[in-house]
Amino acid sequence: MSPLVYGLLFVVVAPLFGGLLAGVDRIVSARMQGRVGPPLLQPFYDVGKLFEKETRQVNPVVEPLLLGHLGFMAAAGALVLGGTDLIFIAFVFALAALCLVLAAGSVNSPYSFAGAERELVVLLASEPFFILMLAAICKVTGESTFQGVLASPVLVALQLPGVLLAFLFVATIKLRKSPFDISTSHHPHQELVSGLTSDMSGRLLGYVELAHWYESALLCVFVVLFFNWSVPLGLLAFAIAYGLEVLVDNSTSRAKWQLVLRSTWTVTLLFTGGNVLALFLLAR
Repeated sequence: MSPLVYGLLFVVVAPLFGGLLAGVDRIVSARMQGRVGPPLLQPFYDVGKLFEKETRQVNPVVEPLLLGHLGFMAAAGALVLGGTDLIFIAFVFALAALCLVLAAGSVNSPYSFAGAERELVVLLASEPFFILMLAAICKVTGESTFQGVLASPVLVALQLPGVLLAFLFVATIKLRKSPFDISTSHHPHQELVSGLTSDMSGRLLGYVELAHWYESALLCVFVVLFFNWSVPLGLLAFAIAYGLEVLVDNSTSRAKWQLVLRSTWTVTLLFTGGNVLALFLLAR
């Protein structure tokens, strides 16, 4: 199949993958807490209800920004599978998150504004890692596209074990799991539950949820890049990693934003920077 077809497949299949992943997440979390939990397809029912409900328009710029958030997130995944340069993808990924920050920050609400400020901290903490991660993958394989990395004889995970460990750490932020869910949370015991989305309703919340499903699918694609010699192994690795994320989410409380920023930069520098530096010294 052509790269264009792969990109279109991502746009269609990613929400299904993300919705099912969210359903499994809810069931596993419920079982960890001694509950039965909702049905597997409950996330799809919830998003369907959101698009049916009346939307309270806070201001005229929120909906275009949220559509931009959804569109850029879907475009990032489509461009990856479509053969676009991986470094460029990192900036599209960041642009999608920035649209969400602008949407939340445009609302005259202390809760939404606090969530927007914290989301900026999340961006500052996590985006440098993704740029370094994709640059390192391109460097060790000599390829700059998804298909090129998969076809490379270099075993990425064996060359970049430190980067892979750092990815597991940073993915906690992107999946909005505790203790790094500082900008928004689904846990009622946190001091800021909705945060970013506290003043959004109806289809506006639906856009945010769909974008998160695309983001989860894109993170899965990133894991596959590490296990480029076997796509099924990459999918299995993502399933194991996501299970660990759910376990951490249900056993920790929210950290302060200062800890999120310091710990993420420390992990990025030590594991990612150290891994790349070691490869450079060994190559000499």
